[in-house]
Amino acid sequence: MKNKNLISYIIFLYLLNFTHLQANEPFNFNVTEVEITNEGNFFKGLKRGTAETNNGQTIITADTFEYNKNTNILNAKGNVEIEDKIKEYKIKSSDITYFKNTEKIFSKGKTEAFIQSKYEVFSSDVNINRILNKLVSQNKTLIIDDEFTQYKTDTIDYSINEYIFKGTNVNVLTNTNSDNDNEKEFYIFKDGIFNLDKKDFLASDTKIYVKKNIFNDTENDPRIYGISSKKKGDITEINKAIFTSCKLTDNCPPWSIKASNIIHDQGKKDIIYDNPILRVYDFPVFYLPKFTHPDPTVRRRSGFLQPQFNNSDLTGSALFLPYFHVLSETEDLTFKPSIFDSNIYMYQGEYRKKNESSNFIADFGVTKGYQESGKKRDSIGHLFTKYTSNLKIDNFSSSDLNISFQKTTKDTFLKVFESNLININKKIKPDQSQLASDISLYLENKDYNFNTSFIAYENLNGTSSDRFQYILPYYDFSKQLYQNSLLNFNFSSRGSNNLKETNKLDSSIHNNLDISSIDFFSNMGFKNNFQLHFKNLNSVGKNIDTVKSSPQVQLYNIVNLETSLPLVNYGNDFTNIITPKISFRTNFTDMNNASDSSRKINADNIFDINRLGINDFEQGESLTLGLEFKKESVEDINKYFEFKLAGLLRDKKQDNIPKVGGINQTSSNLFGNIRYNLSEYINISSGFSLDNDLETLEQNSIGLGFSLFPISDEKKILNTEFSFDETNGKMGEGNIISNSTTINFDENNFLSFETRRNREINFTEYYNLVYEYRNDCLVAGVKFNKSYYQDRDLKPKEELLLTITFFPITQYDQRVKESAWKGRNAIQNFWK
Repeated sequence: MKNKNLISYIIFLYLLNFTHLQANEPFNFNVTEVEITNEGNFFKGLKRGTAETNNGQTIITADTFEYNKNTNILNAKGNVEIEDKIKEYKIKSSDITYFKNTEKIFSKGKTEAFIQSKYEVFSSDVNINRILNKLVSQNKTLIIDDEFTQYKTDTIDYSINEYIFKGTNVNVLTNTNSDNDNEKEFYIFKDGIFNLDKKDFLASDTKIYVKKNIFNDTENDPRIYGISSKKKGDITEINKAIFTSCKLTDNCPPWSIKASNIIHDQGKKDIIYDNPILRVYDFPVFYLPKFTHPDPTVRRRSGFLQPQFNNSDLTGSALFLPYFHVLSETEDLTFKPSIFDSNIYMYQGEYRKKNESSNFIADFGVTKGYQESGKKRDSIGHLFTKYTSNLKIDNFSSSDLNISFQKTTKDTFLKVFESNLININKKIKPDQSQLASDISLYLENKDYNFNTSFIAYENLNGTSSDRFQYILPYYDFSKQLYQNSLLNFNFSSRGSNNLKETNKLDSSIHNNLDISSIDFFSNMGFKNNFQLHFKNLNSVGKNIDTVKSSPQVQLYNIVNLETSLPLVNYGNDFTNIITPKISFRTNFTDMNNASDSSRKINADNIFDINRLGINDFEQGESLTLGLEFKKESVEDINKYFEFKLAGLLRDKKQDNIPKVGGINQTSSNLFGNIRYNLSEYINISSGFSLDNDLETLEQNSIGLGFSLFPISDEKKILNTEFSFDETNGKMGEGNIISNSTTINFDENNFLSFETRRNREINFTEYYNLVYEYRNDCLVAGVKFNKSYYQDRDLKPKEELLLTITFFPITQYDQRVKESAWKGRNAIQNFWK
């Protein structure tokens, strides 16, 4: 026994600094220290080293080794790493046992696996079968692939060379490298088989939480639940599925689609529903045998768009069936046929083309069968177009060309079919009373701005002979000539050639030179400013009373001196500011007759240099006096009181100046404004124009707004605004009162009411009543509108509109005629 120990000791000393021990099979050890016992059948490797299989395929690195040659079992401990160079994986753990005869490896405790530099596996107590190429664990396991997708599973049976694993309670999270949670998708499966390489799977009890921002609204939680699911290639199928985009709560969603199958074809980018049922708060409301739409990643795809229903007293009920067709990468067409129950047919189309630096859009159509009261049925055509282009002219930061054309063959077409002209692009939608066609050019660089246009207007309310107005051409040029720390010099010029009412021609060019000082303060605290304005007006007219038929050259100038004295008192609770203000202006030149102008003067605009709103400067000398007072809360910016009072004096009466407000008199009306915000809940405003006799209110307006009982920081239970506006005397007779009220029952339900009444003629112009329920994914409402407006074949109307919108899939509108919405008929008609 002593001899054996002696031999072992000698070997130990020999290998103290470096030992390379080779066993005939199956491992080659390279360690710092060794111990060999049991007649050479038991080997210990100490102080870290490696054990390599004799074929060189596998290398094991550890702090210590214990190898039993009789059982052919290797146990490695301490920072163990097993590398398979052929199958390209590494296993890391603190304790690994290698059963060489059966080619099985068992780890104890936390274990990491790195497979072909594509997959990282984190688990514990892992069993690896090298013959079957399996990695198995009954403990929670995390897999991360090279596309930053995480798989968490309670158990795992992983086929290493096929990249396929079986798992239970599997959670999958995508885009884990992103800091934005809205870009991630989350999958939950009860159990399943998953292909990490192809991303295919076959699973049961599926829950898919789609990216929150997929519908451009992060308040939603789009998701799909199903009893089973599978994915192979581009096809994902969820069986007995339910889809909704509504916010995730403990209650049932406001809407959902339940289908026997939901199939997502990623290749064709289609989502297909078999036997879908639309449910509102779990109540079935709509069924189709099959329903297909593009997936949310599709921005342009040929196919039918959402249908829309409508009803009008003038045109009857209508069904819209829009079809979108992609013509090329840069152009598309939407065809919008509409069928009315009153034998009206509308064929409307919208063509769009967008290039790198230009954009063209055209809305066109023909409407057949419309019958105006007392006339035969007629056909109506319309065409609205707009072309925009960035010309990219050198040395200009902007060089934009715009061309538009608007035409309809019936004056009231836009008013009659307003609710039927669905989806008209806002950029080309005309005004209901006026069509405009133009060619315009806008240029901008660091030194000046220039724009010019040729415009043709058609007044849809005018007679056939006087309805057109042509501005051929119009231009506007502006340039800053000089600027320093004291003065600004600016030049501008604009001109037009205006032909209207068939034979009335007005041609003019306005050249302006404006000199103004910066505000400067005197030693006594006065704030001063002066302005000097020159205008050259060149004009010629034909058949116009106010413009001579021979060329006229006129020069105008006006000098304005303005001074004010801001007086500020700072208190603990409030800051008080009183500002007396004086403006003296003089103009020794004449002006054109503008006495009939209806310019409205008030305390807010009376100090403007062009307070009359006309082309030339007001003549004569005037002194404008004003006083402003403001009391502001130090702690609450919503709490303040503001009062303005102003009037003007002249050296003599000026007959060419507008008469409104007595501003042409030696002493004008007294103009005043009051704004009082008691808090963020209550505000009062008032404006008045008091005749210089101090007895007659020519204009008086009062506004009152208040809100009560906050539900949240943004919502109050009650919000209401009243406005009253009365005019008398020289300003004309008028008396209007209006109200707008909203009642928020809670965060989701509100009722609103609007009305406007002309008290002068005891006539209500309109009133609208709206009830609406709104949450993150569903809006449902009832709107009652009554208007008394009448224009040719447009008659006063009264209608009830029922609306429901399921975000983001569709919208349903139904206008109900008066005979249909009384009593139970309203509900019956809606659900039909």
